[in-house]
Amino acid sequence: MVYVALLRAINLGRVNRVPMAELRSALRDAGFGDVATHLQSGNVVLRSGKRSPTAVTKEIERLIVAEFAVDADVMVRTAPELAKIVEGNPLARGRSRPETLHVAFLKSRPPAAATRALTGRTFGGDEFVIRGTEIYLRYPNGVAGSKMNTALFEGALGTPGTVRTWRVVTRLNELAGHVA
Repeated sequence: MVYVALLRAINLGRVNRVPMAELRSALRDAGFGDVATHLQSGNVVLRSGKRSPTAVTKEIERLIVAEFAVDADVMVRTAPELAKIVEGNPLARGRSRPETLHVAFLKSRPPAAATRALTGRTFGGDEFVIRGTEIYLRYPNGVAGSKMNTALFEGALGTPGTVRTWRVVTRLNELAGHVA
């Protein structure tokens, strides 16, 4: 099975350093195949015999602690799940410029009550749509200065998340498709 692993809050300046070449090597040594990384911000495409994204998540998180002494949340999606995320972006149609789009990948599905509590909140021209373990985001005036941020969603939904630009999400989808 091909998976995409998204590491949260690594390589932020001098904090939580996880060199991608060393990560690729450690993952290969741990038995993962076809390991590829994209950029330096913790985007990994890999193959595993494990059939559960949860099992892959736990193994990668243990490996990162053991090899790099970094305790980072990892969000894992299968290649087919990522393809559906790309195909189903409700904000990617019509007026949206790709550079305004992002996706927040949540570690777990938030409670329905928490999702409902956020529904209808407005942030100027910024928009969001929560679907399962993803939040589709649109920032027509840029991310900087927006009150619609990861901390808001993590606090309201009770689960960690990590955000990727639409360009990175679509590139990871392409990479996963080449491995599959």
